[in-house]
Amino acid sequence: MMKLFIGNKAYSSWSLRGWLACKLSGLPFEEVVVPLYDEVWEKRREGDEFAPSSGKVPILWDGDDTVVWDSLAIIEYLNEKTGGDKFWPADTAARAMARSMAAEMHSSFAALRREHSMNIRQIYAAVPPSEAVAQDIARIMQLWAQARARYGGIGDFLFGEFSAADVMFAPVVTRFITYQLPVARFADAYMQAIIAHPWMQEWIGGAQAEEWVIDRFEAPPQAG
Repeated sequence: MMKLFIGNKAYSSWSLRGWLACKLSGLPFEEVVVPLYDEVWEKRREGDEFAPSSGKVPILWDGDDTVVWDSLAIIEYLNEKTGGDKFWPADTAARAMARSMAAEMHSSFAALRREHSMNIRQIYAAVPPSEAVAQDIARIMQLWAQARARYGGIGDFLFGEFSAADVMFAPVVTRFITYQLPVARFADAYMQAIIAHPWMQEWIGGAQAEEWVIDRFEAPPQAG
């Protein structure tokens, strides 16, 4: 059975992506939650199971020899392992766009990540975002609008059915809700569909049940 190491469900956005990818695969996997930045964090990162990723989570072991880290790599590994028909749209043009959006999410939006870290257990009073975050939000709205208009069809998600693109943007949805960031009106329905998804509800329930609190991720937002 596969084994997925993840960080705190309340805070670890990349862990959420890796976990959703495993759920989307339909394959059985063991989930191991590793508390981030606790008193044994540095020592734990030196262990053999974490060595390939330099201690970063998520990290997926498939048996004793195959290891994959980085959420996007985990998505592509599981896509291959499950025959290539679970993660990306079947249509060639839609699939190209979905992969491009996932890659842009993977490499971009630094201001949003930096100024609004994921905290699934909180909803803060709205504060106007910084100019850099506002630009990130505008670009995300543009991407979501294009995907929904071109390929959303009658489905609830970016490309109709829940896909790897939604896996990559799910933590962004939680950030928008946690910080009450300003989004386009059309985005509300998509965000509600993400949060209502059974896998997201399972993750949120796990986050609510955690006892760990990391103070630096609990600070309310400041005016931009």
